[in-house]
Amino acid sequence: MASTSDRSPTIAPSPEKPDSPGRTSPPQHVIMTAPAMPPSEQRMLQREQTGGKSTKRRQSWSWRSLGRFWERKREDGSKNDWWFASTGIPLLAATLGPLANVLSIAALVTYWRMNVVVDGQVVSELAGVPFEDPRWTYWLNAASLICGFVGNLFLLMNFTQKIRYIIALPVTIVLWYTATGLLTAVLICMELFVPPDRPSQTYTQGYWYGVMAAVLYCTCSMILMINMVGYWRGHYPQTFTLTESQRTLILQTMMFFIWLAGGAGMFARIETLHGQDNWTFANALYFCDVTILTVGFGDIVPSNDVSRGLVFPYSVGGIIMLGLVVSSIYRFSTDLGQEKVVRKHIDKVRSRTLDRTVNSSFELRERSRTRRRQRSLPAAGSLAPIISAPFNPVDRSLATRIPARPEEDGAKTKKKKRKGAAAMVPSAVRHYPHHHPRRKKTRLLLLREEKDRFETMRAIQHSAARFKRWYALTLSVLAFGILWCIGAVVFWRAEQKAQGLTYFQALYFCYVSLLTIGYGDLAPKSNAGRSFFVVWSLIAVPTMTILISDMGDTVISGFKNATSKLADVTVLPKDGIWHDFLQSQPRLLNLLQQEAARRRIKRGMALGPGDEEEDRNRDPESPPPDPPSLRTDDDDAADRTPPPTATTAATAITTDNDDDDNDPETESDARLAQRLARAIRAVANDIKEDVDSARRPKRYRYEEWVEFTKLIRFTAEGREEEERDEEEDGLVEWDWIGENSPMMAGMNEAEFVLDRLCESLGRYLRRGDGVGAKRERERERMR
Repeated sequence: MASTSDRSPTIAPSPEKPDSPGRTSPPQHVIMTAPAMPPSEQRMLQREQTGGKSTKRRQSWSWRSLGRFWERKREDGSKNDWWFASTGIPLLAATLGPLANVLSIAALVTYWRMNVVVDGQVVSELAGVPFEDPRWTYWLNAASLICGFVGNLFLLMNFTQKIRYIIALPVTIVLWYTATGLLTAVLICMELFVPPDRPSQTYTQGYWYGVMAAVLYCTCSMILMINMVGYWRGHYPQTFTLTESQRTLILQTMMFFIWLAGGAGMFARIETLHGQDNWTFANALYFCDVTILTVGFGDIVPSNDVSRGLVFPYSVGGIIMLGLVVSSIYRFSTDLGQEKVVRKHIDKVRSRTLDRTVNSSFELRERSRTRRRQRSLPAAGSLAPIISAPFNPVDRSLATRIPARPEEDGAKTKKKKRKGAAAMVPSAVRHYPHHHPRRKKTRLLLLREEKDRFETMRAIQHSAARFKRWYALTLSVLAFGILWCIGAVVFWRAEQKAQGLTYFQALYFCYVSLLTIGYGDLAPKSNAGRSFFVVWSLIAVPTMTILISDMGDTVISGFKNATSKLADVTVLPKDGIWHDFLQSQPRLLNLLQQEAARRRIKRGMALGPGDEEEDRNRDPESPPPDPPSLRTDDDDAADRTPPPTATTAATAITTDNDDDDNDPETESDARLAQRLARAIRAVANDIKEDVDSARRPKRYRYEEWVEFTKLIRFTAEGREEEERDEEEDGLVEWDWIGENSPMMAGMNEAEFVLDRLCESLGRYLRRGDGVGAKRERERERMR
C-alpha cells in the first residue's frame, strides 16, 4: 500500500468479533483516530471548560435523565435556552390563574341545578328557576376556591420575590392540583348521585363555570410543572426571568379580573334589590363582560337608573384597563418575537451568509473547486469502498447461494439473469451509492470591500424586519382562525337545542362578536353557551385587537402605499412622476423617443413665431443654444443652479479646509478629540430624538460609520494596547457580518456608537494623564 503522510488517518483492521459460535467475521478496514477518553474524564474536562456546568448533558434528552437534578444559581451567567418555559409559561399561568378564581367564585355563589318547567310551562334556560344544592357541594366548592386563591397568592409572591422559587412554585402547583381534584370530584358526584331530573331540570351557569374553572386550574398546574422541569434540568436559574413590563402585565391582568368580578357583584346586588331576580352573579358577570368588551348584544340591560348611572364610570374604567392589558400583551409578544425569533433568524441568515463569503477572486475559485469535489463525494453516512479491502466470503456465498427449493430457483430466474456479473461483486462495492439526493446549490458571495460587507448586513436586517412583520401576522391570523372556528363548533353544539343554531350561524355569531359589532340578532341563550362565551370572549377579543395591530405593519401599510402611488398618478399627480417612471423603463423610453423623432422628421424644420422672437432677443455674439436632443442632464442642472453667493462661497471654503484637516496622515489628536466631542453630542441628540418622537431607532450610513470608526480607533495605540482595550472597554475592531458586528450587539446603533465613543474619550483622557505624568517626572528629573 502507498505510504501516507503523518497527518492522514491510519488504516488498520478492526478486532474480530464472533457473529455466531464456530464462525467469525472477516476483518474490516476502519479508520483509527485518537484513543477515546474515558467517560469520567470527558465529563470532568467538560465541567472544567463550562465552569462546572455540563451544558452538553443538559441538551441531551432521555426519560432516564429526567430525574437528574442540576441546580443553577440566580446569577450564574449561563444562557437560558428554554425561553418559553422560563418566560411565557409564568405569564400564561399568571393570566389564567385569576380568571380561574373568578370562574370558581361564580360556581360557588350560584346554584348548580334549575327547573325549566314553571307552572306547567316550559321556559328557556335563562328564565329557569334554580333550587338549592346539597351542602357538601357547597363546602367542597369553597375549599376548592380557597386552594385556588392561595395558590395564586403564592405565585404572586414568587413573582415579587417575597418567597423563594423552590418553595412558592411547588406550593402553587400542589394547591392548584388540589383545587382541580376537589372541583372535579364535586362535578362527578353531582352527576352520579344528585343529577337534574331531565328534561324538566338542567344545569345552571354555575355548574359550567365549575367545569371551566377545573380545566383552567389543571392547565395552569401542568404548564407550571413544565417550568419546574426546566429548572430541574438546569435550563434556567430558580427565578422567573421577567422584565419590569412583564411584571406590570401580571398586575394589570389581576386588577382587570378584580374589576370584572367586583362589577358583577355590584350590578347583581343592585338589580336584585330592585326586584330583578334573574340578575344572578353569573348573569351579571356576562353583562360586565359584554360591556367592557364593547360587544353589547342587548339581551341583558340595566333596569333602573342607579345601574344605568354606574355604567358610565364602570365601562370607562374597564375599557381603560382592557386597553392597558392588550397593549402590554402586544408589547410582550413583540419583544418576545424580536428577542427569540427574529434575532435567531438574523443570526441564522448571517452565519449562512458568512459561510458563503469570500474576499478575493482566488478564494472564490478555490472554494468553488472544493464544493464541486464535495458534491462528487458520497453522501453523509455512506463510505466509499476501499479498493484494497479483503474479499468477503460471507457476502459472496450469500450472493451465489444454492436455492433450498427448485420452485424458488424457477421463480427467480429472470432476477438472477439481471444480476449477472453483479452477483460476483462484493457487497461493499455492489452497494456503493452512485446516486445521491440532489442538494440545493448555494452561490458564493464575493465581498472584497468593507462596504460590501456592510451593505450585505443591512440587507439581512431589512429581510429580518420583513420576516418579523409577516411572522407576527401569520401567528395572529392562525390564532384568530383557531378561536373563530373552534368557538363556532362549541356554540353550535351548545346552542343547537336552545335556538336551533347551525354551524354557519355560529360562524356568523363568532365573527360579529370578534369584531365587537354586536347586532344582537344572535346571542347565547343556553347556560353552557353563555358561560363559555365569557371565557372565549376574554381570550378572542384581545387576540383580534393584536391581529389588527399586526395588519397595520403589513397589509394596511401596503394598501396605504398603493393608495399614495395611485394618487400620485391620477388625482394628485406628483411632479416628475412620469419622468421617473420612464427612466426606470428604458425600452419604453427608447420607443417614445423614436416616435418623437419620427414625428419631428415628418413635421419638418418649421420655425415658429416663438422661436423668431427668441432669436431677435438673443445676444448676437452669444453662441446658439443646443437643440433639445443634444442637451444633457448636466446642462439642465447647471441652468437650474442659482449663482453662488458669499455665504455659499464661505461654506465651500470651510468645507475644503475641513477636508484638508480630515486627512488621517496630517490630522492631529487634538483635532480628532474635538470631533470626538461633537460626535458624542450629535449621537446623544439622535438618541434623545428617538425617545421623544417614539420613532424607529436611527440607522447610520456607511460613511457615518467610517467617521465613527475612525474616532473610536484613533485612541488605541499599537496592537497590544488595542487588544487590552478590547478586553477592558469593549470592541474596537469588528466584522460587519461576524458575531461581533455592531448590528448584532443587542442594542440600537446610536446606543452602541455612543458607548464606544465614550470609551474612546476615556482612553484619550487616560493617555493624556499618562503623558502629563511622564512630563512631570521628566521635569522633576531635570531639577
